[in-house]
Amino acid sequence: MSHSQAWAGKLSITDDDLDYLTTLLLERETPLSLPELALALIENRLRTESDTIKKRYDNVHIYRPCDTYDVGQRIMFTTLGYSVATVTTVREGNNPEHNSFSVVAVQFDDDPNRTREFAVQLTTPHPLSEIDPGSITMPGEVDLDPKAILKADRARILDELRQRLNASDELVVLANRWFPRSLILDINIGHLHLADAVLDLNEGGPMTTEEILQEIGGVGNAPDSLQAFSLIYAMSKDDRFDEVGPTGSVLWYLTRMEPPEVRTPPPALHYTPIDYDPSLLTEEMRALEAEIDDEYSPIELDDDDIDEASIALLYPHRRMGTFPLNAKMRAIFPTAMRTPRVFVTLIDGQDGEESTGWVVREERYVYGMGRFYRKHKLPIGAYITISQDEDDPGSIVIDVNSYKPRTEYVRLISPKNGQMSFEEHKRAIGAQYDSLLILGTDDIAGVDALGEQARQKRTPLAVIIRNILADMARLSPQQAVHAKTIYSAVNVLRRCPPGPILATLISNPDFEYVGNHYWKLAEK
Repeated sequence: MSHSQAWAGKLSITDDDLDYLTTLLLERETPLSLPELALALIENRLRTESDTIKKRYDNVHIYRPCDTYDVGQRIMFTTLGYSVATVTTVREGNNPEHNSFSVVAVQFDDDPNRTREFAVQLTTPHPLSEIDPGSITMPGEVDLDPKAILKADRARILDELRQRLNASDELVVLANRWFPRSLILDINIGHLHLADAVLDLNEGGPMTTEEILQEIGGVGNAPDSLQAFSLIYAMSKDDRFDEVGPTGSVLWYLTRMEPPEVRTPPPALHYTPIDYDPSLLTEEMRALEAEIDDEYSPIELDDDDIDEASIALLYPHRRMGTFPLNAKMRAIFPTAMRTPRVFVTLIDGQDGEESTGWVVREERYVYGMGRFYRKHKLPIGAYITISQDEDDPGSIVIDVNSYKPRTEYVRLISPKNGQMSFEEHKRAIGAQYDSLLILGTDDIAGVDALGEQARQKRTPLAVIIRNILADMARLSPQQAVHAKTIYSAVNVLRRCPPGPILATLISNPDFEYVGNHYWKLAEK
């Protein structure tokens, strides 16, 4: 274990540390981030320890036989574990093998009853006389790098410091920066009205705090960082403004100008949890569930260091112009510490066109994909690839594997007698897709009405599955339907991950498994 790791492992945040950081913030009049405060704390601790060591060994002389010492002087013996002793007497030495010299008696600090005598003023050469006192490192004195210490136990140190800072009534945290409450500038209603007007003129946002300050002419003569922090504090308490920046960035948007689909999740995307027994699922069912990777499936990533991932488009997301935040996508799209909505720039990987996107993490979707879907005429089941922009973490590249459109058979949904009916028709498809998930319709309004009807009546999942199997069986000589196709069709009427669907299939006697994920209605 290195000195830095050992030092970091023993670090515990004290009240004195908080007092020091509060004083530091008061003196600097500049908000500081958690890592900046942690480094300042460590630097102060190291400085205090160094001062303590220097004070402890102030006026302590390194023992060298050639030197002269007086009664009362303190001496450190490097060959005796750096023990320190005080000279009590000095007398003449007597040894015919040496020229004139003296002998000092010393009393050791760590044991007052321990006394010894040592030769001094010795002209005879001796190895200890060659010691350079300036090269001796005092006990406990180690040259440590504050950054190396923080790196050695960063997560624990920052977490403990965050908890202690949050518990302080004297400090305020905004945009991951702390500042004394007493120094926050007075932002009046006039300043906020001006901020509202500036954002309104800029189509609602997003704008940085610094951009807003520049437009309104500032809020006083204080340092820019203090003006920005104070304005953030005031705007965060005003419902007109929504902070929509990703972690590490502050961006403002007018609440009234945000898309309704961002403020209120579309009903077609809302999943009402269904109780089911996960133990009913076989290993192959769990593998299929992981393959689908629905945003409401209980899937955790072994490694969240992901730069690119793909999904197959489901009906509700295609209809609403949204994108699912499943396990992989949550690792790619930007996150935020506090705000439930994050503004992102979506970049079309085909032609570079940029559009606005909104990450609604609590509801597990990204809004703003509608133009992309329509532009490339993507079907339900189309594969979409998402990747991070290398230069801007707030930008996301969306792409498809497109090709020259060719005619394919597609299952089309036709509303009939209040139910979904399926027919296969030829349609031109120009992007790679999952043949088991693909669906289409020529009657969007009719399908919307079926979905609204199912939600209002709270049609049981088993009933929906039974109707789907009964109608789709006509399209297959084996009268069987793949579980992924059932999953895709169910989600036309109600949002549901594959887990409850698979559990219903395996537990309900109305359904019969025929192998390889295919199901049919049981014969009565």
